[in-house]
Amino acid sequence: MARRHHGYALLAAVVSLVVAVSVAIYAGAAFDGGTAQRALAGPRHPHNSAAPASTGTWVGTWSTSPSAAEPGTETAGLHDRSVRNVVHTSAGGTGARITLSNLYGRLPLTVTRATIALAAADDSPAAVPRTMRQLTFSGLPTVVIAPGAQVMSDAVRIAIPHDSDVLVTTYAPAEPGPVTVHARVRQISYAAQGDHTKDVTGVPYTEQVEAWRYLTALDVLSNEADGTLVAFGDSLTEGHSSTVGANRRWPDVLSDLLREAAHAGEDVPRYGVVNQGIGGNRVLTGGLGRPADNPSGLDRFPRDVLGRTNVRVVVIDLGVNDILRSPSVDDPGLILDGLRTLVDQAHARGIRAVGATLMPFGGHRGYSADREAVRQEINAEIRSGRLFDAVVDFDRALRDPYDPRRFRPDYDSGDHLHPNDRGYERMAREFDLTALKGSAPARL
Repeated sequence: MARRHHGYALLAAVVSLVVAVSVAIYAGAAFDGGTAQRALAGPRHPHNSAAPASTGTWVGTWSTSPSAAEPGTETAGLHDRSVRNVVHTSAGGTGARITLSNLYGRLPLTVTRATIALAAADDSPAAVPRTMRQLTFSGLPTVVIAPGAQVMSDAVRIAIPHDSDVLVTTYAPAEPGPVTVHARVRQISYAAQGDHTKDVTGVPYTEQVEAWRYLTALDVLSNEADGTLVAFGDSLTEGHSSTVGANRRWPDVLSDLLREAAHAGEDVPRYGVVNQGIGGNRVLTGGLGRPADNPSGLDRFPRDVLGRTNVRVVVIDLGVNDILRSPSVDDPGLILDGLRTLVDQAHARGIRAVGATLMPFGGHRGYSADREAVRQEINAEIRSGRLFDAVVDFDRALRDPYDPRRFRPDYDSGDHLHPNDRGYERMAREFDLTALKGSAPARL
C-alpha cells in the first residue's frame, strides 16, 4: 500500500510538472510573423469571442504594393469617408490581421474605426452579417499612421475560407491626403460618405473605384498553408487586361493549381500566394516624387517581398519595362545585375528565387529589333540556370511558334504586350509546382 501511495505521489508530481511547463510555454508564446502560434488570444481578453484561434501559421493570403498618391486627393483626401476594399484570398484561416499604409500621405492619417467581414456575394459591398468584426490596433479602435509609415492590426478571430472575397473597411473622419493607393487592380472596391464601417447591407456604398486604398496586406492564421509565395513583377503580374472581378491573374490561377495538387495528394508546397505586381514597374528605375510613384524593383523589394509574412519563395517577373519604357535600357547586363541583386537579397533571408523569362512584345508600338535582341539575351541568361534557383519559361509558353517575337494570337489581349485570361492561365500552368518547394540557404 505504501508503495502504491508512493506511486500516486510520483504520478501527481509528474502531472504537476507537465502542467507547470505547459503554462510557461503558453504564457511565453508570441507573434513571430509566421511560425505556429499557441497563445494568440493573450491573457488580456480571456473571454473575447473575437480573439484569434490558438494554433496555426501566419501566412499572407492577399497583399498589394502601394504604388502612388491617388490623383485628386492631394488636398482634401477622402474626408469623412468609409473605404470598403474588396480583396480575394488565396489561403484560408481562423484568424486575420491587416496592414494599412500612409506611404504617400504628407500628414498623419487617423483611422477611427476598421472592420473585416466576408463578402455576401461577388461584386457587392454587402457583408455576411455574422462575420463582421471590429479591428483594433494595440488594443484600441483608433490608430494614427505617420506619413510614410504603415501599421498592422491586432489579430481577430474570423473564419476566412480560401478563394473568397473579404471586405476590409476603414473610416477616416478627416483624411488630409493624399491617399495611398494601388489603382487599376482589376477589382471593384467601394466608398461611402460618413462612418459605415459596420454596415452589412452595402447600401451606403454608392461610390465604386478600381483601386485599393490604404490596405496593403491581409494575413491569416492558417492550418492549410505553411508559407507565402510572393509574385513580384509589373503589369503582367498585376493582371492587366484580365477580366475585372474574376481573379484570373496568373498568381490567382497558380494559387488554385497548388491547392488542387495538394488535395490530390501530390508532393507540392502549401502556400498563400500574394501579388506584388505594379503596372509599368522596372527593375532599375522608379517614378518621380518622394517617395517615388511606382518605385523600382530594387527600391521596393525589401518592403514588398522581404517585408511580407512568412515568405518561402518569390517569383520575379521584371525587365520588360526597362527595355520598353523611355529611357530604355539597351545593355542587358544592367538589367541582369539588378535581377542578381534581388536574388541575393532573397537568398540572404533564405527565400527561394524563381525567375520568369520575358515574354514577347512583337507588334507592340515599342517593339524594335534592338530591343528584341536585349530581351533574347536576358532570357538566355535566365534559362542558363546561373541566375535563379528555378525558372518558369513564360516566353516559351505564350510565344507564337510561327513568329516567336509575338504572342500566340489566342493568348494576346490585343495590345501585343499583355495576355488575355487564357494567356494568364497558360502562364500559371507553365510552373513546375515541385520547383516551388523548399527554400534557399541563408547566406551569412
